[in-house]
Amino acid sequence: MGITTIAFILLSLMAIGSAIMMISSKSPVHSVLWLIVVFFAISGHYILLNAQFLAIVNIIVYAGAIMVLFLFVVMLMNLNAETEPIKNYRLRLIGILSGGSLLLVLIAAMMKIDVAQPVLMSTGDSGLIKVLGHALFTNYVLPFEISSVLFLSAMIGAVIIGKKE
Repeated sequence: MGITTIAFILLSLMAIGSAIMMISSKSPVHSVLWLIVVFFAISGHYILLNAQFLAIVNIIVYAGAIMVLFLFVVMLMNLNAETEPIKNYRLRLIGILSGGSLLLVLIAAMMKIDVAQPVLMSTGDSGLIKVLGHALFTNYVLPFEISSVLFLSAMIGAVIIGKKE
């Protein structure tokens, strides 16, 4: 086995294990922290796919900004065990049935896969930041500038709407 195969297996085990811990955790704050570990494992998969830009954006946007918002909302909601709502058994049964159906569909799809033909990964430069920046500032410079003006006007609009009289 090569180093990339070992790294893939370790990152996959880390992602699956932390996703299970995220679902089974009793504390919402711990669930959010386990979700951050999942995002870092997915970023590792992006690096293995030679997509460094997606890995950095995943860490900055999801593991950084979105998780801060999740933690902020969880702390604002003040979720305690005493204030936990009564669980509906019909909803639990529907969840188990839908999860079991999804498992059956996944098993049926996995049985159709031909193992003799493995997928071969190409080792191109398409995911590198240099190539992406070159394409963004040569072929797509006009849409890039239009979107930046739209974001700027949306930011100014949000400040004007949020401003108190």
